[in-house]
Amino acid sequence: MYSPGSWRSVLHLQYTSVNGKTLDRGQHAGAVRVLAALRPEGPGICHHVLVHPPGGLVGGDRIEITVDVGANAHALITTPGATRFYRSLGQPAVQQVLAQLQSGARLEWLPLEALAFDACLAENRGVFTLETGAEMIGWDMLAIGLPAAGQAFRRGHVVQHLELPGIWLERGRIDAQDDVLLRAPGGLAGHTAMGTLWFAAGSAIASERAQALLSAAREVLQECLDGRIGRVGLMHAAATQPNPQVLVVRTLAARIEPIHHALTEVWSAWRSVAWHLGACTPRVWRT
Repeated sequence: MYSPGSWRSVLHLQYTSVNGKTLDRGQHAGAVRVLAALRPEGPGICHHVLVHPPGGLVGGDRIEITVDVGANAHALITTPGATRFYRSLGQPAVQQVLAQLQSGARLEWLPLEALAFDACLAENRGVFTLETGAEMIGWDMLAIGLPAAGQAFRRGHVVQHLELPGIWLERGRIDAQDDVLLRAPGGLAGHTAMGTLWFAAGSAIASERAQALLSAAREVLQECLDGRIGRVGLMHAAATQPNPQVLVVRTLAARIEPIHHALTEVWSAWRSVAWHLGACTPRVWRT
């Protein structure tokens, strides 16, 4: 049920591989849609830029995105700007992504950050199902409040849900009234931005390959923390392997910019180690 004036947007993306080229099809209803389909790396990898012209979600709004990546197809999906969850009068705003990867498929799910405004009621949900032989790199970045504008996150909540069914599930609720979570050393310790980057496979990642990916991530993160890569502000970061099929990088910072920078560097390193692909940063991130 939706409140009067709320919007529901649906987008279905499908990728298939034909003679080494990744072909794309998209259908949408509502505001969210594909801005551009690009192939800066050649025909084998389709870059999609998604846009939501209203600019944000309020209570009752819902974005539903489904992604089907066929065997041996490779898709990179991103956005030109942040997803904004605005103040709600009672109903939650939901963004949901359901992705299915067939054997040999690759997906890079790289939207820019979500911004949780004061008094929002938000749920950001991603579910990714990988068949044996499929692999993906994805990230989720969140900033709560607008500290640079002096607007703290004092009311409302954000629910973050990341899942690879039967393999890995992380679900957390960030409530503006939860002082222990927001400020305690065992919680966010006063940080207002966080990010998670993961590499996932449809079967167990070989031990040597997993170690190479972890080592690459840790080296990049240390360089970021030391200030040897870019001008990165104070940040906490770590790379772990919580499951034989998943590697995870976690970050905390006072602003989203150092997180985006650090995760971009790790993504680039993981592309090289896992897939022998060079960095191909979407141009929309620089506009």
